[in-house]
Amino acid sequence: MSIHRLIAEHGAYFYVIVFVWTFLEGETVVLFAAFAAAQGLLRVEPLLLASCLGSFAGDQCYFWLGRYFGQPVLRRFPRFRRGVDAALHWIERYSTGFILTFRFIYGVRNFSSFALGVSAVGWRRFLWLNLLAAGVWAAAFVGLGYFLGHAMRKALPDIARSFQLSMLTALVVVGLATWLLRRLQRRRRQFRAPPATMLIPDGD
Repeated sequence: MSIHRLIAEHGAYFYVIVFVWTFLEGETVVLFAAFAAAQGLLRVEPLLLASCLGSFAGDQCYFWLGRYFGQPVLRRFPRFRRGVDAALHWIERYSTGFILTFRFIYGVRNFSSFALGVSAVGWRRFLWLNLLAAGVWAAAFVGLGYFLGHAMRKALPDIARSFQLSMLTALVVVGLATWLLRRLQRRRRQFRAPPATMLIPDGD
């Protein structure tokens, strides 16, 4: 069965996949789902909602893990401390700005919500900022994938007519962009964040 037919017949399941994927990880599946939406295979509104709620719920979960189990986890898995300390360094300097943007920062995102739970940031403040940030993030990547899908249909109509070929082309482009970003970040490597002091939650 072709990918085109699979999505056309079982599109509702893809919104669930997007929710689960964004709960656990990042933006790749959102880009491809939005690309499929540009081909008319998925609807943008539920895709945007699934992306926003998945990202919000995932980071909210990691925040509470950090709040209740942060120190035991870091003692059990000391290799995580460097990433958490880097995130805490940014939290101490920028706080609100960091909460709103950490989803877009490669190499810091995976530890950020957990580190915010360890920090003194109040849970109510994080909840509302997290919801706002998840909405902005979802809109940005759904919009980007949707724009790329339409741009390919106009610029490369022969490729766009084959969904599998257009998805492969998009995969190559995204893969190259990710590789280039990682290479550039390794070259600048990286800010050397001083060890951050583990902050006591403010009980908010």
